[in-house]
Amino acid sequence: MFYQSKRLLKTLRYHARRAQAARKWGAANLRAMPAVLGNAMPKSGSHLLIQILEGLAEIGPFVNPGFPPVNRAENNRKLPDEKVLAEIRAMRPGDIRYGYLHAEEPWLSAVPGGGRATLFVYRDPRDWVISQIFYAKDMHEGHMLHAHYQSLPTMEARINAAIEGVRTPDVSAPSVVERYSHYLGWLEVEGVLSLRFEDLIRNHETGIGKILDYMANYQLQITLPRSAAITTLTRAIAPRKSGTFRKGQPGEWREHFTPENVRRFKEAAGELVVRLGYEEDGDWGSEIGD
Repeated sequence: MFYQSKRLLKTLRYHARRAQAARKWGAANLRAMPAVLGNAMPKSGSHLLIQILEGLAEIGPFVNPGFPPVNRAENNRKLPDEKVLAEIRAMRPGDIRYGYLHAEEPWLSAVPGGGRATLFVYRDPRDWVISQIFYAKDMHEGHMLHAHYQSLPTMEARINAAIEGVRTPDVSAPSVVERYSHYLGWLEVEGVLSLRFEDLIRNHETGIGKILDYMANYQLQITLPRSAAITTLTRAIAPRKSGTFRKGQPGEWREHFTPENVRRFKEAAGELVVRLGYEEDGDWGSEIGD
C-alpha cells in the first residue's frame, strides 16, 4: 500500500506539472516536443545525465514526471519487460525519464524513434570498476557483491574481482567486459546521442552543447542565448542529491589500481578502453606504482 500510495501521489504531481508546463510554454509547444529518455549503464553517470535533462524544463516545454527509472518500481525492484515497455510507451511529449536498458531487444525496437529523443551516457571502464566496488561494498548492503567484496582482504583483490567477474558457490557476477557488452550497442544506433560521462564533468559547455544541438533536431527552440542555456543546465547538476553519489571524478582508477590490476585489466579488457577511445593502444598504466 505504501508504494501504491507513493506512485499515486507522484502521478498527481506529474499531471500538475504537465498542466503548469502547458500554461507556461503553450500546450501546442509542449505537444510538439519529443519525449526524452536518458539511458546508462549503472554507475556510469545516469544521475548526472538525468539532472541535466531535467534542467530542460527550465528552458523549454518539458516536464520532469518525478518517477523512478523506467525499469524500476517505486521500491527499486526491477520491473518485468512488459511493464518497462508500458512505462516507455506511456511517455508523453515533453516528458523526461531515464533508465538502465540493454542494447538488446525489445529495447532496440522500443526506444529509438517514435518522436522520442534518446541519450546514452557511458564511462571509462576502469573508473566504473572503482565506483561499482565502493557502491557495492560500502553503500548498498543488499548488493549481490556486498559480502563478497567485504570478505576480500585488499582493494587490489576487489578490483581484480570486478575486472574478471566472480564465480563462487554463493555469488555469480559478470566481468567488466560482459557488463559493457550489454550496453555498447547503443553507440551504433542511429538517432541516439552517446555522451561520455567525463565530457559532462570536465567540460560542461561542450558536453551540454552537444545535448542542445541534438535537441535542436527535435525542433527545440530556446529563447535564451546559448551560453545562458548552458549555464542553466549546468546549475541543474547537483551530485549530492543522488542517493548513490560518492565522488564521481574521472581518472580515479589511478588512485586505486596497482600494477597487477593494470596487467589483469589489459589482459581481460584492454580492447574495451581502446574501443571507447579512452586509450589509443595498450601502452598505458606504466606510471602506476611509481
